[in-house]
Amino acid sequence: MATNSGDDLSSELEALEDLPAAVDEAAIDRMRVVAHALDEGVRVPGTDFKVGLDPIVGILPGAGDTAAAVVSLYLVVESARQGVSQSTLLRMLANIGVDAVIGSVPVLGVIFDAFWKANKWNLQLALEDLADEGGQSEAGPEVVTID
Repeated sequence: MATNSGDDLSSELEALEDLPAAVDEAAIDRMRVVAHALDEGVRVPGTDFKVGLDPIVGILPGAGDTAAAVVSLYLVVESARQGVSQSTLLRMLANIGVDAVIGSVPVLGVIFDAFWKANKWNLQLALEDLADEGGQSEAGPEVVTID
């Protein structure tokens, strides 16, 4: 698993290099912190496996997975603000939905949450979408700001 982690980091860094200048780097940093905290904040001692707050708060029946899903929605909202396509936003929402529904199953849900890294994947989806948008035209993507 350690090689996958390094590969993911490399691809994430490459995607950052390809982002259009209009992308808010501070927002991307905040998204990275949220994804890391929810999915990979703590390394399991003696292994290369990491878990985040999502499976930990998921121990609380119903409320834990609901709270994690609400925090996960931050990535979707921030991605929309940055100009991520609707199809990517729908994929991100589907990842969160699967995480919330299966994660709410007693016992099995906590184990599932430890392996289903919806927030990490959603960050990667957003970065890839933003990088693709930046490469489509010389003028760059149209950025819509919401005040």
